[in-house]
Amino acid sequence: MKNPRYLTKSRFKLACECPTKLFYTGKPDIYPDKKSVDPFLTALAKGGFQVGELAKCYFPGGIEVKAARGDYDDALRQTNELLGNDDVTIFEAAVAHAGFFIRVDVLIKSGRRLEVIEVKSKSFAEGEKPFFGKRDASVDSTWKPYLYDVAFQKFVVQNAFPGYEVSASLMLADKTAKCPTDGLNQKFRVVTSDDGQKFAFVATPLTAEEISSRILCKVPVDDACERIFSGTDEKTLPEKSFADRAREFADFYQRDERIGVPVSGTCKSCEFRADRDEESAGKRNGFKECWTAGLAWTDEDFLSPTIFDIWSHNHHHRNRLISENRIKLSEFRAEDITINTSEKTGMSASERQWMQIEKLVSNDASYFLDHANLRAEMSTWKFPLHFIDFETATPAIPFNKGRRPYEEIAFQFSHHVLRSDGTIEHAGQYLNDTIGEFPNFAFLRALRDELDGDDGTIFRYAAHENTYLNAIHRQLNEFTGDLADREELCAFIRKISKSKKDSVEPWEGERNMVDMRDMVLRFYFDPRTNGSNSIKQVLPAILNSSQYLKAKYSKPVYGTEIRSLNFPEGRAWVEFDGETVKDPYALLPKMFGSEMIDRLSDEDELKDGGAAMMAYARLQFEDMSDIERAEIRNALLRYCELDTFAMVMIYEGWREMLKEGSA
Repeated sequence: MKNPRYLTKSRFKLACECPTKLFYTGKPDIYPDKKSVDPFLTALAKGGFQVGELAKCYFPGGIEVKAARGDYDDALRQTNELLGNDDVTIFEAAVAHAGFFIRVDVLIKSGRRLEVIEVKSKSFAEGEKPFFGKRDASVDSTWKPYLYDVAFQKFVVQNAFPGYEVSASLMLADKTAKCPTDGLNQKFRVVTSDDGQKFAFVATPLTAEEISSRILCKVPVDDACERIFSGTDEKTLPEKSFADRAREFADFYQRDERIGVPVSGTCKSCEFRADRDEESAGKRNGFKECWTAGLAWTDEDFLSPTIFDIWSHNHHHRNRLISENRIKLSEFRAEDITINTSEKTGMSASERQWMQIEKLVSNDASYFLDHANLRAEMSTWKFPLHFIDFETATPAIPFNKGRRPYEEIAFQFSHHVLRSDGTIEHAGQYLNDTIGEFPNFAFLRALRDELDGDDGTIFRYAAHENTYLNAIHRQLNEFTGDLADREELCAFIRKISKSKKDSVEPWEGERNMVDMRDMVLRFYFDPRTNGSNSIKQVLPAILNSSQYLKAKYSKPVYGTEIRSLNFPEGRAWVEFDGETVKDPYALLPKMFGSEMIDRLSDEDELKDGGAAMMAYARLQFEDMSDIERAEIRNALLRYCELDTFAMVMIYEGWREMLKEGSA
């Protein structure tokens, strides 16, 4: 018997993003889905499975509905049997009404009252009220996905049980709470079943203190739900009521019919795109189908650069241009971007945007380098040059007593050195994968040992490293245990970093790290980056632009002439696909066999660290063989080493480009 096509809460969420996506989703053989990743690994990296299991521990006596994936009837049967009791707490309760089907994280029945509790791995400070915008009554955009999720569940439960009073809450990580014991996070383990499915379970029962001193808080959201139902928040579901729009979604999904919507700014993040190889293999491009229907575009139109290609483009401005049907960059006008100069030397953001537009429209593939300003900046750098990269995590459940949910963990770094004579070496690295250990202070000591031997310039890529050093500085000051070198470690941080703007103790160290991403933004632009400033886009772009780098690194000098801690066999980082240099990161094996970084965040900085964060989560919480642990550890070391060597290659590319410019 074929399963009914229910509108589930995940499909409802997708439809809120764009109703047309309901037609494309769940058809991987027809419409490739670029966000189709292992949801368990994503939840593992974000702490979702831990928070979900911990939440269950706060409801002793709760009964879980266990049914095979996709077996709606069995899940509904078990739930309805349990609801025959006057008072019951059900985990993963199944509720269906008309064309809707949901699984409720926690459903509590008390007489004629039902409480829907949605557990989310998102932090919240108990007492704050962040759900609504300051300017109007609409739901704040950062909370909208969570609130519409739980509102949809309340809506389904109310309709399925009309004689009951229904309330709704979110259960969130309380960022003001402190972990009551050591090792709480290690009580939640991941195992693989005989059929290959991964699942989480509580390996060791929680103590009375761990249950009573809660680090999750329950936040009532009935007010937000009522605003959503009443239409006060009109931005996500315009023109129709919440109920009518939800029923429309369910009806179209059940009939497997497309809901046509106008082209909008949300199309930029559409995941239903097929690349050339997939289209050649007969798969369809959902994004292209929408634009063909909505704009009457031809295949030739899709070859033109659009406003979606502009780096850091204001979404309000983007939507205005779409409403005027000026989507191609060739339809841009000079007055569409207000050119502002930068307070710093080099390009401002608007100047960079206009340069990108001009190059894309004129099909100019040449790079731009601000020779004078970059040369002046480089003249202040002092050898030996140090290039560092951190890999980090923010576990939902803290490692140690007294730590808060989502506190910063720095578990790995890589360090390359480039000396004045041109000698390069991978000088050091650190990786702490010890289960349940808070690594930050040992991490910092190892970093100090790497950098304190001279006063050479230190480089990072983006703000990430500075942010984490600030966090460790705070953790050092808050630590109540015995720490003999506390002041030395704090002084080291202040020497190589800059305090946050709101810091009560402002500083800017004499060896404050130089941000290479800031150098990219102000002094360098290559159309091959497609507007991104991620190191994983800048590296292949500069390799394709620099004859020097092509000549040097097409030979297996790395690991032989250049000392490496993880590539002792010697390798060439430049390999060609025709005349194009391949992305060096693509030469490494993917840590999970598929690309899933984009699912974690839209920010380049977080994308770049997403795979490492997943790998670290697996090492911490998944039971695996020593061989598999060694493979993941080796992958982490190689990825992080390439990150710092990428910085070296970017520096070398700039250095040689400056020589060519002065020739």
